[in-house]
Amino acid sequence: MPIWLLVLGAGALVFYTDDYVIAGVIPEIAGDLGVSAAKAGQLVTAFSLTVAIASPVIAVGAARVPGRALLGAAAVVFTAANVLAALAPGYPLLLALRVLAALAAAAATPVLFGTAASLAPPERVGRYVAVVAFGVTGAIAVGVPVGTWVGGAFGWRATFALMAVAGAVFGAAAVLVLPRQKGVREALPVRRQLAILARPAVSLGLAANLVLMLGSMMVLTYLAPYVGALADAGPGERGVLFAVSGIAGMVGIWAGGAATDRWGPDRTLVAGVAAFVASMAALLALWPWRPASLAVLLPVVAVWGGAAFWNSPAVQARLHMLSGPVATQALALNTSGTYLGVAAGGAIGGAVLGAGGLAQLPVVVAAAGLVALGLFVAARRSARQTSTLG
Repeated sequence: MPIWLLVLGAGALVFYTDDYVIAGVIPEIAGDLGVSAAKAGQLVTAFSLTVAIASPVIAVGAARVPGRALLGAAAVVFTAANVLAALAPGYPLLLALRVLAALAAAAATPVLFGTAASLAPPERVGRYVAVVAFGVTGAIAVGVPVGTWVGGAFGWRATFALMAVAGAVFGAAAVLVLPRQKGVREALPVRRQLAILARPAVSLGLAANLVLMLGSMMVLTYLAPYVGALADAGPGERGVLFAVSGIAGMVGIWAGGAATDRWGPDRTLVAGVAAFVASMAALLALWPWRPASLAVLLPVVAVWGGAAFWNSPAVQARLHMLSGPVATQALALNTSGTYLGVAAGGAIGGAVLGAGGLAQLPVVVAAAGLVALGLFVAARRSARQTSTLG
């Protein structure tokens, strides 16, 4: 495994940790800056929405910039934003600096996946993309707990300082290790870029991932109250379930990458979404038998966690393959859709709980999975028709 690929995975770990880690130090930020916890929580919302909006815009506007140079520049901005955040005297400036850091993440994230796919041998694209995706799960499993511990031990400003150091290290490694692109990077006219991105084979796939992320994050957001009602799971049991889902997710990412290389992204996605829907059906079937045994619930949660992350390498590899000269822009739109799906999943899940209760959660999530599967199948058919016509 080349060193540059590990650097790309580390970059994903850094940028995604910076988004999620604030959730772990919200009480400290709120107390120190004299704002409510809800207002401090908007630092997370501002970061996510900025990435969702800015990622495709930056990808189109910076199409001529080599990926190595773009990652280096993004790391500089990211590092500066976090250094200043560690010194911010008040909430308004901190909020503005979170937006600045998010702009850097919006520029870098699609390039991380795009570079891994473009430099990978054809038979290992899925696995190379999976290494970068490992950084995303690593942010949840490692980055956030470490950042939260640092914030609790040394104050929330130390968390931002830690992220600044991580950003600087990644930037230096990216410039020194990533292969230098030869020649001038050509870019299609903006209208041509948009025309390729609007093709059903691409746009339907992007919509499918958004819907799938919506369902996945709905489960993740409300897993604790659901298993509390289903299995009388207390904090200890819930911690075990979250740990199992996280481990299964990491296994799922690598297995999904290998399956993408072996079966192709389309078959891999069908298998992954089918397993995702099946796990929701199993949760629904267990509801009349509550309180369900934790031993029965654990494998169901493991299948859900593995299936949810299994799809990521296939989605990225598929978009890279179909988008050709605008692969980075397609991956940027996918990043945007992922963040929008996370936000929508929490909002819609809250509405579902308010309207129909916890029992309806797997039904709505399974429906989202089926819609995503239908969109993936339609995108696959469109890609085949385009290939036949060509």
